[in-house]
Amino acid sequence: MDALIEKARVLVEALPYISKFRGRALVIKVGGRAMDEPAMREKLAEDLILLRWVGIDVVVVHGGGLQIGEMLSRLGILSRFAGGMRITDEPTMHVVEMVLGGAVNKELVRVIQGKGGRAVGLTGKDGGLALAKRLSSVGTEGVDPGLVGDVIRVDPTVLKRLAGEFIPVIAPIAVDEQGTTLNVNADPFAAKLAVALGAEKLVLLTDVQGVKDREGILIPTLHAQHARGLIASGIITGGMIPKVEYALSALHEGVAKVHIIDGRLEHALLLEIFTDRGVGTELVA
Repeated sequence: MDALIEKARVLVEALPYISKFRGRALVIKVGGRAMDEPAMREKLAEDLILLRWVGIDVVVVHGGGLQIGEMLSRLGILSRFAGGMRITDEPTMHVVEMVLGGAVNKELVRVIQGKGGRAVGLTGKDGGLALAKRLSSVGTEGVDPGLVGDVIRVDPTVLKRLAGEFIPVIAPIAVDEQGTTLNVNADPFAAKLAVALGAEKLVLLTDVQGVKDREGILIPTLHAQHARGLIASGIITGGMIPKVEYALSALHEGVAKVHIIDGRLEHALLLEIFTDRGVGTELVA
């Protein structure tokens, strides 16, 4: 009986959040183990479906670096990186599009639909969703990353047509003004989508708990100014720096909150959005 009462308490705690976010857009970027492991993908799909069923317009952006690396290795193509980005020549771009826009994207769509949801797989090329500009250099040595871009404009028309009926699942691939296909980092891609949709939240699912302080303790709520101070003082380091910077950019452009949460935790998405304490770090302006 105690267990049943606890379940009821959880539902009651979720009610105000369901009411607040109903009819609003949430952009969720999926990476790491939440994307790579079949069991975690299934739990994620359940969370996404529940969010859609309570009236929240969910938009998913996914990565797939592990799967791209595996396919490149199979084909005998060397993986090279600079400044944390994959150097993308033409053969690599063909593989990126095949894996991200094909196998990875459709697998996530399949899992969502297998759990009872309705999903549509897209890339930034579909419906003129994302226009990008090719990056000229990355890293401290100014390496040419090849066919790598940064989104400069989003037309969310196709997403608005799908809202309320389907969960869009988007691979971060775009084109430039000349129609050249470009590989785009999933985090800033998701951030630009969130801004264009006027999203209530941008959620970054990662393989870490969230942002931690100098003692390694999770920071539940992080204000923009404090976040910049943590970067300047060297407390936020490595791959967390660009994630926080993308989050700050989204906040500056009007997204209400950005959450960095651990996608390895079962139902992390629901726990972060529908509970008072959450499980990761929320960044606020």
